[in-house]
Amino acid sequence: MQTLFVRAAEVAACSGPPRQAEDADPAAARQGVAVAVERGRIVEVGPEAELRARFPRAAEVDCAGGTLTPGLVDSHTHAVFGRWRTDEYALRSQGVPYMEIARRGGGINASVRDLRARSEDELVELSLPRLRDLLANGVTTAEVKSGYGLATEDELKTLRAIRRLASLQPIELIPTFLGAHEVPPEYRDRRDAYVELLVEEMIPAVAESGLARFCDVFMEPGVFDRAQSERILRAGLDHGLRPKIHADELEGSGGAELAVELGAASADHLGDVSEAGIAALAGSRTVATLLPATLFFLGRPNFAPARALLDAGATVALATDFNPGSSPTPSLPFVMTAACSRMGMSPAEALRAATAGGAAALELADGRGTLAPGAPADLVLWRCASAGEIPYRLAAPVVAGVWKGGVRVVG
Repeated sequence: MQTLFVRAAEVAACSGPPRQAEDADPAAARQGVAVAVERGRIVEVGPEAELRARFPRAAEVDCAGGTLTPGLVDSHTHAVFGRWRTDEYALRSQGVPYMEIARRGGGINASVRDLRARSEDELVELSLPRLRDLLANGVTTAEVKSGYGLATEDELKTLRAIRRLASLQPIELIPTFLGAHEVPPEYRDRRDAYVELLVEEMIPAVAESGLARFCDVFMEPGVFDRAQSERILRAGLDHGLRPKIHADELEGSGGAELAVELGAASADHLGDVSEAGIAALAGSRTVATLLPATLFFLGRPNFAPARALLDAGATVALATDFNPGSSPTPSLPFVMTAACSRMGMSPAEALRAATAGGAAALELADGRGTLAPGAPADLVLWRCASAGEIPYRLAAPVVAGVWKGGVRVVG
């Protein structure tokens, strides 16, 4: 079946991730064009009259003056967890720092205790509505991490839940193993023993199960140091898991540099990345994945240096970091707003970072995040007269429709 998307005020093709001096890319947004879809793929983007003549029997979707973009690609989420942590938010609103809350038994380990007590079925039931929220915000592909189990069976339980969730709703889920999210309480005084468990038992079990594509580590002072992080990620590589790094989030630790050294798919957070880290990312294929909602929610005064990264020539992605502790939002459009308002990105750069940039961070080479011929027909129709209006309409419900593989799944 052929489908034509017509009468859009603007079509943003998002020809690739944002890079240095490419904001004026003529493929970023076009007027008077239509999008042709067949068998779940983009066939052509071109003048509306020409495409109507070429596809006379196609069903038509009337975009009614809205803006058509690729589906958003959220390349960093922790969407499978148990309870929300609203109690911690109340403490932070009174000035208690995030790391102090963690020292009191909150933070990631609070979610660990909760998840360990839940069944796989419970995790699936709790996570389905969260994925629906991501979908309603225009996300058609999302990475989802484990990392709230921190024990072999609980990490595998989480990854099995992610696999089940992939079959129960439209968003394509990309699974990541994050057993190195934190050191669990039972290993607090035996950190190297936990690294040994990760390397010798957990990573091999995850690889054998085929439940994950990536291996991630939270490299941060007080969590995993450089030597531990490198050992974990190299073990993942030895078992066929591509590396990602939570890098330089709250304090600089050389995470960006290690990511580049290992050829990681992405270095994520980068709230305190060094000049050397920026230079390393700019000279590499490792994507700088920025998560401004996290720093906003934690009340941090400084955000990741998106402008410096782009101007240096780094490839940049934007993602939600959707999680119960530091970024409980499924709104990638809000993330785009924060990137424009607090990080020096233009609306066009933000859109491309949330589409093609996210696809690059997940090493998806099928045209995902663009409207290029041959790409999956993942599209979002926005109640906006231009693509620039998407981040401008702060937290407004402007998604009018979402299509996954050419099938309408929202609206």
